[in-house]
Amino acid sequence: MDMKQISHWINGKVSTETSGRKGDVYNPATGQVTATVEFASTEQVGKIVDVATAAFNEWRHSSLTKRTQVLFAFRELLNQNKVKIAEMITAEHGKVLSDAQGEVTRGLEVVEFACGIPHLLKGGYSEGVSTDVDVYSIRQPLGPVAIISPFNFPAMVPMWFFPIALACGNSVVVKPSEKDPSAIMLIAELLKEAGLPDGVFNVVHGDKEAVDALLVHPGIKSISFVGSTPIAKYVYETGTQAGKRVQALGGAKNHMVVLPDADLDLAADSAVNAGFGSAGERCMAISMLVAVEPVADKLIPKIKERMEKIKTGDGTKGCDMGPLVTKAHRDKVASYIEAGVKEGATLVMDGRQVKPDENGFWLGPTLFDNLKTSMSIYTDEIFGPVLGVIRVNSYDEALKLVNDHKYGNGTAIFTNDGGAARRYQNEVEVGMVGINVPIPVPMAYYSFGGWKSSLFGDSHAHGTEGVHFFTRGKVVTSRWLDPSHGGINLGFPTNN
Repeated sequence: MDMKQISHWINGKVSTETSGRKGDVYNPATGQVTATVEFASTEQVGKIVDVATAAFNEWRHSSLTKRTQVLFAFRELLNQNKVKIAEMITAEHGKVLSDAQGEVTRGLEVVEFACGIPHLLKGGYSEGVSTDVDVYSIRQPLGPVAIISPFNFPAMVPMWFFPIALACGNSVVVKPSEKDPSAIMLIAELLKEAGLPDGVFNVVHGDKEAVDALLVHPGIKSISFVGSTPIAKYVYETGTQAGKRVQALGGAKNHMVVLPDADLDLAADSAVNAGFGSAGERCMAISMLVAVEPVADKLIPKIKERMEKIKTGDGTKGCDMGPLVTKAHRDKVASYIEAGVKEGATLVMDGRQVKPDENGFWLGPTLFDNLKTSMSIYTDEIFGPVLGVIRVNSYDEALKLVNDHKYGNGTAIFTNDGGAARRYQNEVEVGMVGINVPIPVPMAYYSFGGWKSSLFGDSHAHGTEGVHFFTRGKVVTSRWLDPSHGGINLGFPTNN
């Protein structure tokens, strides 16, 4: 059986060019290579940007009606194909099908938001600011824009950006993760079927060489990135130094604070769902539970009881949690478990023993108690199914813990005290806050993004901030002379 070959999507079709470099794509549940993916050279990236530039010069002048028609058609096609896209995600990322379908649905919400772009691109108008002088504002597209997306949400994260970028009149180049590149290729086909002109949406596959080429190419006007904090910082610094507008979303260590008056069954359910959904490979995962005493001794057994019921296995076979994306990542997460034990944390459940079969990249749900802030399993983003519990004695201590951490992506508080919740949402130094909601991902018409080392740049993803990121403001000051000066004949006397 021939190995599946995945290449770039350029100018409305799959490219036949090759750089001679490729990467392997795995099924994480079996450990088997299922495809190879082309890695672009710097020269190939340049050609793709040229295509996107030529297409932009046409697309930017398309009417708002045309753009919204394309997006509405794409929305319907995406909805019709969401199961197929989810199956591709599960086959290459490993998350269970229900998680994968949820990912596509959340991306679909941004497409629906972008369908309302005519309202969002309206400017302002002030008549008579001076004698016969009017002033008005307009928003215009940037040009070709690049999206560098991570492995953990191969469909949703690109859809945080490209529907808005396209609706605003930009052309797009997506560099997806080389670990799970198939979903975005189907999405490219659906955009073409929806009527998007060739060259307006392109996909380039590759590694650091392709990323670096996009970061410095003068034809690329903005960079949207999601990934780890060290790489986000590199992308931001390199892109801005090259004169680009950059939004680079980084890592997280999301704390869930449980106050003594909380509903502990709700808190336990939430901790398990938010900690181990998608095998913890998401930037909004809860990885740190802050138990305000005396709740820990009651809460931990409830969490452990629920963890014992989680079925880890192939995401296509009705399991609750799938494998990790690669063997290297699985081993890295497992090394944090070993480090936690050595550093003195209490290992309540050890996921290293979970192996549904011998070949997949397996790691079961893991729970630590009695963490200290000096431990690596507290300070670092692990990005796997590892949940830690740290015990504190007061709300103030819990708040300080969260605010002192270098990451500020998402947080949650569980309480039945409205005053405490209101105080927390005001005082916590985190970009996204949940109150009795463990994964506070904003709806598409709000914006997604964190604070501190979780975001480099000023603009969050999607929502109105996304519209502003993908457009430039222009203010026009105009004066029109009286018609008697000659433009059109309105029956005024003339000076002959």
